[in-house]
Amino acid sequence: MTVINKPFVIDGVEFQSRLIVGTGKYASFEENKQAVIASGAECITVAVRRVNILDHASENLLDYIDPKIYKILPNTAGCYTADEAIRTARLARAAGITNWVKLEVIGDTKTLLPDNEATLEATRVLVKEGFVVFPYVSDDPIMAKKLQDAGAAVVMPLAAPIGSWLGIRNPYNIQLILEAVSIPVIVDAGVGTASDAAMAMELGCDGVLMNTAIAGAKNPILMAEAMNNGVKAGRMAYLAGRMPRKRYAQASSPIEGMIE
Repeated sequence: MTVINKPFVIDGVEFQSRLIVGTGKYASFEENKQAVIASGAECITVAVRRVNILDHASENLLDYIDPKIYKILPNTAGCYTADEAIRTARLARAAGITNWVKLEVIGDTKTLLPDNEATLEATRVLVKEGFVVFPYVSDDPIMAKKLQDAGAAVVMPLAAPIGSWLGIRNPYNIQLILEAVSIPVIVDAGVGTASDAAMAMELGCDGVLMNTAIAGAKNPILMAEAMNNGVKAGRMAYLAGRMPRKRYAQASSPIEGMIE
């Protein structure tokens, strides 16, 4: 188990867990807290425009998820332009949360696919302002390389469209991204169950981010634990090195020396 517990480092911060989980869509803040505990995650993403973390006069998510224990990763969910996303990131930093930001700029309301060009534009601005940027993009190796060159701390390609829960639709592009960049690759969006998380890790990804796959499960706490185990199992399998696929059968026991 020591192999998978090798720390995952982003911007000098070490994490034992390679699973990042979101907030929102839970029945209560308490259920959200219990799911986070079951997931083993140490980095928690929060939609600044959707989840109450700025109004300290009312019940607040941060009353349940202690920023002294967890690294809070604000995200710009719900933004449709680079300017909107930049303003939202600045708001989170001005509130004293962190200079980290998960950057989301959505292209349209139907597919919820990211606007890669606007994301790149916002990344360049935010990096210059000292933000540690986690950009969410399509599974495009060319754009991943451009984001790395723009100073992104990680790149976060989608597995499938947001809320589709289809799992990894194009593992080949994910592999191309892994070959194209030297920064961490964290699969984001479209993960539906633990086997999807395991597949991402088996491909060699550095981590997985998810929200609704856990929050929308019939038993979110149990699903959070399953995702925790899926990420660990996938990482172990990647490090172990799987046998290559073959077109034909091969006996599992050697035939040399067998008695006729």
